[in-house]
Amino acid sequence: MKFNRNHLPSDGQVDRRDFFTITGVAAITALLPLRAHAESEAMAQPSDLSQVETGNGEWTYEVVADWGRLPQGKVFGGTHGAIATDRAGLLYVSTQSETGVLVYNRDGKLLRTIANEYPEVHSMAYAEEGGEEYFYATVQKGTPKENWLLLKMKTDGTIIQKITAPPEAGFKAPNEWRITAAVPGPDGSIYIANGYGDSRIFKFDKAGNYKTSIGTKGKTDGQFDCSHGLAVDRRYDQPLLLVVDRENRRLCHFDFDGKFVRSIALHLRRPCQVSFWGDYAIVSELEGRVTILDKDNTPVAFLGDNPQKTQWANYKLSPGDITPACFSAAHGCFIDQQANIYVSDWNQSGRVTKLVRKRL
Repeated sequence: MKFNRNHLPSDGQVDRRDFFTITGVAAITALLPLRAHAESEAMAQPSDLSQVETGNGEWTYEVVADWGRLPQGKVFGGTHGAIATDRAGLLYVSTQSETGVLVYNRDGKLLRTIANEYPEVHSMAYAEEGGEEYFYATVQKGTPKENWLLLKMKTDGTIIQKITAPPEAGFKAPNEWRITAAVPGPDGSIYIANGYGDSRIFKFDKAGNYKTSIGTKGKTDGQFDCSHGLAVDRRYDQPLLLVVDRENRRLCHFDFDGKFVRSIALHLRRPCQVSFWGDYAIVSELEGRVTILDKDNTPVAFLGDNPQKTQWANYKLSPGDITPACFSAAHGCFIDQQANIYVSDWNQSGRVTKLVRKRL
């Protein structure tokens, strides 16, 4: 198994070997204004999106801004969440409002909503088990006294299982359990990241019984500083647990017994979540960018790289403040079978963007 470190400059700038370009940012700003997404009106649809591109080489994308618009008077409310799919290819977008989880077709038509009683779903991991489809979702806010919990639910929102703070973890106060991600392992074990808490990762069996904890908060190998995202990385000879270690600006591999393997990508811009397409990993970064890594975890493309650092991780922005070809705070990401990418930006009223891969 081959692991290469990714030595991007710490300031996020790219050297000339990376060939990254954003086409016509100034022209896009002038020609394709995007109105602020206010509660009183729907966002305006730009008249021509075909000229808005981002990326490089075979990873060049056309930008479909305002994808998944909501009915007039409704707003996403932060899109501080995730994007996932089901067997039928529908898209599930979690929000930070009473809309719960929004279900779309690939063209961005809203079909229904689920899990409305859980208005702040932070992460969603899809799994098929025994022919049934499920999401493993972490919830920040739910119905009264049901904050910060793991939900295993069907794609129609039916709740199958809940996991809350385990007594064995030794927490002394409720706010020490503030989970950010969850994923089922190959044997059905459940891994939950306490990213907004003490950053440890907790392992449960498939029935929800506590087994052990992984790592501690810190900067060295095997430690985390905001274990924000989790994924099962199947790109190698054996599956590995991938941890998105946000404030250490890196991705790490562990085996499913909790043993540290190696940090595989360094100097990222506060990575949040990961989605896979074959041997490639798509990483959303809170500081205004999406990065594509190859199997060696070397960056091959940067999408939506925002040159305005004042917009990075800036929650106070409205979507109309952000150039369509750029991200301000890429939080959720998903790549579909055709290599089209969906990204949710974290800001006060939310934004979801679809990137359509250009065929060379």
